[in-house]
Amino acid sequence: MSARFTIDVDPARDLVRITMSGFYSAADIDAFLAKRAAAHRLLTCGANEHLTLNDVRGMKIQSQDSVQAFRQMLSDPAYRSRRLAFVVDQTLALFQLERALANRDARCFATVQQAEAWLFERRAGEPAPAAARFGRDAA
Repeated sequence: MSARFTIDVDPARDLVRITMSGFYSAADIDAFLAKRAAAHRLLTCGANEHLTLNDVRGMKIQSQDSVQAFRQMLSDPAYRSRRLAFVVDQTLALFQLERALANRDARCFATVQQAEAWLFERRAGEPAPAAARFGRDAA
């Protein structure tokens, strides 16, 4: 199929950056899940303290089976991020994503810059990024 994805981890910022494009089959989703698990092992923050930025502007309209698989993936508590931001185009794929995000504290944005601004905005009671907690330079 045409599915492509990248997953990069920035442990100093507690950030998982994902880019997804194309049309996903069940095998593509399984491959993504395996890479996501490996990526999460690189994080140095506590469980569920990371931020996730997912750029899905290249995603095609997905089958209902894939939308359901993505919904299950997003509801997995083991990988739930403190904040989840999506960069999206204004297409039908956005509507599919919104259905998959039901009951999640997540937002969709038009640009990476908007998504990052929201992800890194400090809220009262939230833990500081790993860099601040451990006195590391985040740059």
